[in-house]
Amino acid sequence: MGATSVIQALAAQTEASFPVLNALIIVPIVGALVVTLLPKSRPELMRPVGAIFSAIAGALSLYVMAEFSISQSDFQFQSIQSWIPSLGINWHVGVDGISLWLVVLTGLITPLVLVAVDPHHDPKPYTAWLLLLQAGSFGAFMALDLFLFFVMFEIVLVPMYMLIGGWGYDDRRYAATKFFLYTMAGSALMLVAIVSVATLSAGDQGITFSVIELAERQALSTNTARLCFLAFALAFVIKVPIFPVHTWLPDAHTQAPTAGSVVLAAVMLKLGTYGLMRFGLYLFPEASVWAAPTLATLGVVGVIYGAIVATMQKDLKRLVAYSSVAHMGFIVLGIFAFTTQSLEGGVLQMVNHGISTGALFLLVGMLYERRKTRAIDEMSGIQSAAPIFAGFFTLVMLSSIGVPGLNGFVGEFLVLIGSYDTRRWWTIVAATGVILAALYLLWAYQRVFHGEPTSEDEKTQDLTLKEGLILAPFVAAIVFLGLYPKPLLERIEPAVEELIAHLEIHSDYVQPQLGDPVVLEENHHQDSHAGEDDH
Repeated sequence: MGATSVIQALAAQTEASFPVLNALIIVPIVGALVVTLLPKSRPELMRPVGAIFSAIAGALSLYVMAEFSISQSDFQFQSIQSWIPSLGINWHVGVDGISLWLVVLTGLITPLVLVAVDPHHDPKPYTAWLLLLQAGSFGAFMALDLFLFFVMFEIVLVPMYMLIGGWGYDDRRYAATKFFLYTMAGSALMLVAIVSVATLSAGDQGITFSVIELAERQALSTNTARLCFLAFALAFVIKVPIFPVHTWLPDAHTQAPTAGSVVLAAVMLKLGTYGLMRFGLYLFPEASVWAAPTLATLGVVGVIYGAIVATMQKDLKRLVAYSSVAHMGFIVLGIFAFTTQSLEGGVLQMVNHGISTGALFLLVGMLYERRKTRAIDEMSGIQSAAPIFAGFFTLVMLSSIGVPGLNGFVGEFLVLIGSYDTRRWWTIVAATGVILAALYLLWAYQRVFHGEPTSEDEKTQDLTLKEGLILAPFVAAIVFLGLYPKPLLERIEPAVEELIAHLEIHSDYVQPQLGDPVVLEENHHQDSHAGEDDH
């Protein structure tokens, strides 16, 4: 089907149904405009109004989840409007099982953060930037046009830069600039690759930026596709981030305000892993298979490196930041193992990491508000003064470690069991990261919450009712997804299977079947040697 036919078919579909995905992007933008127009003399209105608009967007994301068809593997709720016809650029959005849960996560995290965290100054721009960040994240997860994706991918940089630079801690300007420069450097190369893919794939069918159309054409030569894939991959691995382009993340997390850290961990980092899956594997299947060993290696190095460096941290927030490097490494391994289980585990782990690490950053922020320090050595015995707070922290920490029965275990287990078939040695090394995660988180918890409390620690306030209500959705998700992940997996699986089928058609990769030998290459060599001995 040509690009024109696709546009006509989707235009007819759009007319017949409410464009809910467009509304997801528009509602937070309207909210940001409303907040901007509110009088400065009423600062108490800013966050409640912003929370209402972001909650409406969250409710729309839940509607998309409820109406999403489990049996379909293609993109649903598609909406397409012509944008720049002469260049084949369209406003084209849609969701499938891979992007659905990231959209829901974005919809629910932002209103919780707006209610939970007090910026202490300038609530008007603070609220407006958070709403724009929600809108841009929605757009990036739903975009099915490469130009639209690039615009949304870049839009999210500005609000996060402003949040870190305007409401962060002592070295906030350095951290914000480093974050911006790193991500812009990768994005510049990706823009060149986007233009190259669109123009070189044009042929007789005309130029298009449609992700679906370009994935069907597969018109690039092998070397060109590999170069374009590397440009895309660099932009995405910086955003993830994985070793060795991760150094902006600990600084950004440490200096960002609590709300910035929560959204950065829960939503923005997923733009990298989602991009690798949606655009890397889908647009460049052969190049993905070619680069998979290297990217899987970098992911595993990130798992071990992030865990070891986290163990050495003296700042509790910086420790959680390095734990993100380790967790995101698991997801990268799952993506480039190319099995149904590993990819499902990767998508599920994106959601689980957002829930667990987002809750951890909220708790660390609450602790800082009480003690005015994040230094691990300056706190001790807080459990005796704030037992309920310590209980919440324990549950979220165990989720992050990956204890069975909680959400963190399911994703990691699927990644490991799925990756073993195609990336055996990588999987064995990555499994040690689970042990290291237990080491650095339990050791930090022991030093902060156990032991003899100081005079300052004895005065630590326990969890308030408002804080408990804010953390309750996180805790409910942690327990529910740990015990019953089926609602997520049954929606993820059709899209993952479709992606692997696409990979197999357009490359020499064949997914191992259940019961096949784990390492086919070794068995082949053994059979060859046996034949030579017979001769």
